[in-house]
Amino acid sequence: MCGKKDEVIGLSIYYGPNQYKILNNIHLEEGDDTTEKMIPLGWGIFGWINRFAIIPIFNWLGGFISNYGLLILLMTIIIKIALFPLTYKSYKSSAKMRVLKPQIDEINKKIPKDKAMERQQATMALYRKAGVNPMGGCLPMLIQFPFLIAMYRFFPASIELRQKAFLWTDDLSSYDSILDLPFNIPMYGDHISLFTLLMAVSIVLSTKINGAQMQTGSSQMPGMKMMMWMMPVMMLLWFNNYSSGLSYYYFLSNIITIGQTLLIRQFVDDEAVLQKLNENKKKPKKKSKFQERLEQAAKQRQQIATKKINRKPLEAAFFVFMIRNYQGNLNKNVPINLSFAIRPKDLESFKSLRLSFARNT
Repeated sequence: MCGKKDEVIGLSIYYGPNQYKILNNIHLEEGDDTTEKMIPLGWGIFGWINRFAIIPIFNWLGGFISNYGLLILLMTIIIKIALFPLTYKSYKSSAKMRVLKPQIDEINKKIPKDKAMERQQATMALYRKAGVNPMGGCLPMLIQFPFLIAMYRFFPASIELRQKAFLWTDDLSSYDSILDLPFNIPMYGDHISLFTLLMAVSIVLSTKINGAQMQTGSSQMPGMKMMMWMMPVMMLLWFNNYSSGLSYYYFLSNIITIGQTLLIRQFVDDEAVLQKLNENKKKPKKKSKFQERLEQAAKQRQQIATKKINRKPLEAAFFVFMIRNYQGNLNKNVPINLSFAIRPKDLESFKSLRLSFARNT
C-alpha cells in the first residue's frame, strides 16, 4: 500500500470461558499474566488468598466431585478446619475475659462513672496481673476476615458455577428466588432468596450463642450491641440479589462456626481458666509493650480531659447594676443583666475589675 510493504502483525485470539485454570496457562508474551488478571479475584491479600488457596482447593475438589453444592460444602469444611486454631484461640481469650467479669463489675462499683479513666486503668491493671490480653480475641477473628472478603470476590468470578443447580436453586451463580413479590422493596428487590434468608438466620443464632461469652464486664458499648443485631439485616438486604453460591457458603460457614463453638465449650472449663488466671496474679508480671501503649494512651486522654476541665469557663453570678442614661435622663436608672464566663485563674482579676468599675460608677 502506497509503495510500502505489508506489515505482518502476530495476533492471538482466545475464545472461551473466563476460567482461571485455563487463562492461567495462556500467555500472550513470555512472562505475561494479563489474561488471568481478567478475572476479578480482588486486590492485594484477597487476590492472593483466591489464587493460592481457594482456587487450588476448588479445582482439586472439582476433579472428583460433579455436584457443586457438595463441593462448596467440602471446601467450607476444609477452610474451617484450617482456621480452627484461630477460632479456638479466640474462644479461649473470650473465656478469660468472661471469667474476669465479676471482678471487673466490682471495679465498676467502686469507681464511679465520672472517673472513666481511673476505671480503665484499674481494669487494665487487672488484665495485666491475670496475664490477659484484651485484644487477644479480636486478632484471630481479624485474621479470618480476609477469607470472607476473598470469597465475596471468588464466587461471582467463578464461571464453573454458571447454570449449576443445587437443591432448589437452578443457578449457583445467581440468586435463588423462592418467592417473587408483586412489588419492589428498595435495597432488597422483588423476590426472596432462601439461602440469603438462611444466612441471616445463622448470623442471629451465632450472635445469640456467642453473646454471653462476649460480655467482658467493662463498660459495654450499646453501639456495638446494636451493630451485632443490625448485621443480619444488612447482610439480608445486600446479598438478596447476589450469588446463591456465596450466600450458601456464608450460611455453611456460620453453621460450622456454631458447631465448633459448642464443641470447644465441652473442653474449656471456666473454673479451670479462672484458677489459671488467679495463679498468674501471684507471679510477677512485666508490662508488655502493648499494655504500656494502652496505659500511656489512657494517661494522655486523662491529661487532655483535665486540661479541658481547667479551661471550662465557670458561669459567674448574674449582676444587676445601675448605669445612668447618657442622654441626660440622670434621674432614670436602667437595669442591665450581664452574664460573665470566668476561668478559675482569672477570677481574682475579675474581682479587681468589678471593684474598679463600682468605684468609677
